[in-house]
Amino acid sequence: MPDQIIPVPRKPSGVETLKQGSHGLRGRLAAELAEGGVQVSEDAYNLLKFHGSYEQFDRDTATALKQQKLEKDYQFMVRVRMPGGVLTAEQYLGLDRLADSHANGTLRITTRQGIQFHGILKGELKPSIAAINHTLLTTLSACGDVVRNLMTTAAPRRDTRHTRLREDANMLSAALLPRSRGYHQIFLDEEPVAGYDETETLYGPTYLPRKFKIGLAVPEDNSADVLANDLAAIALFDEADQLLGYTIAVGGGLGMTHNRADTFPRLASPVCFVGPDRLLAVVEAVIRLQRDHGDRTDRRRARLKYVVEDHGLEWVKRTLDSYYGETLEAPRPFGRLHIPELLGWHEQGDGLWWLGVPVPSGRIGDTETVTLRTALREVVQRYRVDPVMTAQQDVLLSNIRPEDRAAIDGVLADHGVVPASALSTFSRFALACPALPTCGLALTEAERVREPIVAALDGLLRRHGLQDRRISLRITGCPNGCARSYAGDIGLVGRIPGHYAIYVGGDFDGHTLSFRLLERVPQAGLGDAFAPLFEAWATQGLPEEGFGPFCTRMGRDALLALTGARAA
Repeated sequence: MPDQIIPVPRKPSGVETLKQGSHGLRGRLAAELAEGGVQVSEDAYNLLKFHGSYEQFDRDTATALKQQKLEKDYQFMVRVRMPGGVLTAEQYLGLDRLADSHANGTLRITTRQGIQFHGILKGELKPSIAAINHTLLTTLSACGDVVRNLMTTAAPRRDTRHTRLREDANMLSAALLPRSRGYHQIFLDEEPVAGYDETETLYGPTYLPRKFKIGLAVPEDNSADVLANDLAAIALFDEADQLLGYTIAVGGGLGMTHNRADTFPRLASPVCFVGPDRLLAVVEAVIRLQRDHGDRTDRRRARLKYVVEDHGLEWVKRTLDSYYGETLEAPRPFGRLHIPELLGWHEQGDGLWWLGVPVPSGRIGDTETVTLRTALREVVQRYRVDPVMTAQQDVLLSNIRPEDRAAIDGVLADHGVVPASALSTFSRFALACPALPTCGLALTEAERVREPIVAALDGLLRRHGLQDRRISLRITGCPNGCARSYAGDIGLVGRIPGHYAIYVGGDFDGHTLSFRLLERVPQAGLGDAFAPLFEAWATQGLPEEGFGPFCTRMGRDALLALTGARAA
């Protein structure tokens, strides 16, 4: 019998060691923020994520400053945790003021229904986070190896189903925050409370191996793209709108690393069903499973999706049963998911209306031609509407009285805001991450090239009479997938400066991943790459067949033949 091979234990990553000795995510953050200067240490950089901030620098100016032997233009991004994207009028106005007093004059809607600020200087970091808390919001756990912002439908429909989703998102968001009071002591000057137990009974002393994302939906409203999350909860109701429970799917996540075949995007797989009062219990069980079995040696493979992929769904189900404390019911089918139209005017169901206002790339700011930020501020101030941020990076102005509709349209028009009805269908469903110049991971542009890319591809669609077909475009400057670039009809993923990998074959409503079709396509060549594909869709597509499903049906080899490229 051959000798047994005993595997050599792998060393935890440096971030794991840092978390272990951080004293509840405190480290030296308080001291470093008080020391002045323009940047923080690497340890502080990693701990700041748990408190909702990333250190960045302006990559547009970095080379020129280096040549002059000057410091980089360091700044901080701060992200707000706001489950379901919901804000009151007063909260929105408070955040709007913060954009001028502490940031770069803009607010940016994230693809997780949050708001983030860019351009905050180190000396303004603590005051800016305190100001956010004064609006009764927080930045705690907006980033870091914890449960991130809870996503659900943004539609402010006043019905049983949508109300329950919003309540669930708020409940989970509050229940899944870390117990450490480090955040409150560092940024809000809270005094330590004698006897307070900071033991992280859920997260443990080193928190999770990596970020953890949760989305909630009902089949008819998947605007949160739930299967792209580590954990998806799909609420099932009977015909009388009584909640039956939740089908739970696990193992979603869209980040990957170029040239590492062992990293890949994945959609969540249904694993169990729980009753109406057991959502928190099963969510905590999944978190514990990831806490104990996620890879703490390689952060590029630390997400729950790799636990599911490496161990298999049957093992995950058995292990989850043990954490939950009983045998979980098999997942119940939820049928087809659907992403509804949220832009434009809609009745809420309570006599009031909401107006979905498109926000290209989620950037709420003022330009010479469109003063969107000023327009939104004026509408919120004058008519006391409550904004809701969508996973599509747009804003829904809710609780509008019928008699104010015409006036609100007028305010937006006066500021040059283009209504949804005047936009092409393609433009309405195009996402882009910030990328350059603020993101340190970006390999090329995304937000700043969204407009010309949309215009070029939109022109091709019109040429073939496809301008009214729903088709989603997601652009990211790197392979991390922050704009869900692997889960729509078309994904453009930054490969090298000025070039993108093209992904196709996903579907609009979030059921199917896309596949890589072409590598390193220059931005100027995107039109040439898509022209034959759109022509084939127009002539060979089935009735009502989306672009992504058409590409999947055709297959990669046939699509490559259309483009004249060779299979890689």
